Amino acid sequence: MSDDAIEGDPQSELDYVRDTTAEAILANHFFVLAHWSAVHLAQTPPDLAGAQLVIDTMGAMIDAGGERLGANAALYRSAVAEIQQVFVRAAQAHRETGETPPHHVGDAATDAV
Repeated sequence: MSDDAIEGDPQSELDYVRDTTAEAILANHFFVLAHWSAVHLAQTPPDLAGAQLVIDTMGAMIDAGGERLGANAALYRSAVAEIQQVFVRAAQAHRETGETPPHHVGDAATDAV
């Protein structure tokens, strides 16, 4: 079912949600969050604060869901690790321009910075 069909018909939206597994919904959202982070970290200047929030949220999804996320749980962990590396590189490059990236104690994405 396309997103266009869902937007125009409340019953179609309800059917889609009812017929879609939790794992599939979470996988879709995880992909959207990963894509958002990649796009915003590639900007000049990068959106470090936004990416930090999204990366931390992705990590929380993995921590909360664990192996219940299904066959792709290891892929999700790997994706978060890669995005964290991209974050670190973007933060370092941003720092080299003379600006300090945001850092909040305890945030997984910036603890490595």
